[in-house]
Amino acid sequence: MSDVLLRPSASRRPTSSSAPVRPDSRTESDSAEAPVRTCCALGLVCSLLLVAVATLTPEGTGWKWGDPLTELRWYATGLGSPTTMAELFGNLALLALPAALAVGIWPSLGRLPLLVAGSLAAGAGIETLQWLLAIGRVVSPMDALLNAVGAILAAWSVAHVRRSRAVRQWHLAVPQLQSYV
Repeated sequence: MSDVLLRPSASRRPTSSSAPVRPDSRTESDSAEAPVRTCCALGLVCSLLLVAVATLTPEGTGWKWGDPLTELRWYATGLGSPTTMAELFGNLALLALPAALAVGIWPSLGRLPLLVAGSLAAGAGIETLQWLLAIGRVVSPMDALLNAVGAILAAWSVAHVRRSRAVRQWHLAVPQLQSYV
């Protein structure tokens, strides 16, 4: 992996010179975060390989169209069926780990507009590849949407935790005024 991918984002740097940050704290933070980013990058590569195996392994030839209304009715009426629930949770979980790891590496991906656009593009990309490769899969807009929803929920959660942790660390760094009574 390139060091460019593992460099901290500019969004975490102090914006004001009056911020209560020790001069050497930026270096300590960067060096402590580098192994985490490296692990996230390796996890991202592995999880994307698993997604490719799960979605692009041939199951015959040609392709079938998954009518969104038919699938929506199938999900709505089959919530008590283990098969339906496995399909639903599988579609929701497919891109969740890669999305969460990507936000761990590149925190700016946690912004909602970028997150929604990227997640929808990834879900649609999988279905488009299944159609183009004609590997015997069902091409389903509903699957693409469920994949995107799962990715958005997972990545948004990681982004929220990162923001909460940054705010908490900032509050700990601000000197507290003592009350003199």
